[in-house]
Amino acid sequence: MEVILKQDIKHLGEKDDVVNVKPGYGRNYLIPQGFAILATPSAKKVLAENTKQAQFKQEKIKKDAAELANKLESIKLTIGAKAGETGKIFGKVNSIQIAEALKTQGYEVDRRRITFETEPKTIGEYVANLNLHKEVKVQIPFEVVAE
Repeated sequence: MEVILKQDIKHLGEKDDVVNVKPGYGRNYLIPQGFAILATPSAKKVLAENTKQAQFKQEKIKKDAAELANKLESIKLTIGAKAGETGKIFGKVNSIQIAEALKTQGYEVDRRRITFETEPKTIGEYVANLNLHKEVKVQIPFEVVAE
């Protein structure tokens, strides 16, 4: 079953992507929740026209994301966390803390676009992945230190 996504869905696709899903998933979840519409020929034509009109805007967004990625490649963050004597931190470092650390350095990044290769649960160095755009991704090293 082909559907057109109306918003980004993790592990499935981005907004305005035409994806194949199982019929039950499309009929019982995606369409009723408003996450997708059925990919009829007329809906595909409307999508093609909207895509053509939005192409210039997307190029500008991609260019801005690439510029931000170039700036972010050179920074290194330090995140403070309460830790025990063995180096294990209480709780864990999350994407909100990374986004706030970036904001203090003058970079505005949505916390939902930040993921981790390994979850930071101890003191040490880690890497955060920033998905600034479909095609623009950057890795930022950060260090977790005891407060």
